Amino acid sequence: MTEYVLSDATREKLMRTSTASVATQLYKRGLRNQFIQGVRPVAPKKKNMVGQAFTLRYIPAREDRNPIEVFRNEDHPQRVAIETCPPGHVLVMDGRKDASAASAGSILVTRLAVRGGAGIVSDAGFRDAEGIGELDMPAYFAGPSAPTNLTKHEALDINVPIACGDVAVFPGDVLVGDTDGVMVIPAHLADEIADACAGMESYEAFVIEQVANGASIIGLYPCTKEENRKKYEEWLASQ
Repeated sequence: MTEYVLSDATREKLMRTSTASVATQLYKRGLRNQFIQGVRPVAPKKKNMVGQAFTLRYIPAREDRNPIEVFRNEDHPQRVAIETCPPGHVLVMDGRKDASAASAGSILVTRLAVRGGAGIVSDAGFRDAEGIGELDMPAYFAGPSAPTNLTKHEALDINVPIACGDVAVFPGDVLVGDTDGVMVIPAHLADEIADACAGMESYEAFVIEQVANGASIIGLYPCTKEENRKKYEEWLASQ
């Protein structure tokens, strides 16, 4: 586990950073498999999702262990995870990429949002997806699914290392989500990645402006010509 605490400064930088930029910076550091596969926003949001991971692991449901009455248990891990996920964190669920049943619904996700959650990510389904999409809190899932989680999933472990969309997620890792999807940043790299992406985002804004005005990408992206470096510095000073 990690003792890392996401600072306000790093959170703010990542709020302005695309998942594409995060992916490139992680790739430069040898990390190629940090994009959670098969999940998408329940509804697009105008702001990024940024927060440290708080995890919930599901295993395949076994019928004798998962009658509807288990929800009466006040220690049910799904409910406990919703009630104990720290404010500012992202609840990440390992649903084994099985969206044939829900891993949560609008009531639980609304409770997480009210408690100050930064977001929720599941590689399984959500029920009542329309209601979840209306919340301000970002949510990512594999697809809408009406059946309760008990039909396919048993919530078992809270805040342990999990898999989500083929990515290893450790408690405390930093998640960044935008309209493309969700990247997982190992906690010890979060500040470094945020700083690197801040410069990368500004340069790409310059590149887009140049390309829109007819510039060739050769020597511009990536920057291999001194004349383009000077143009960027002048552009940056003018912003």
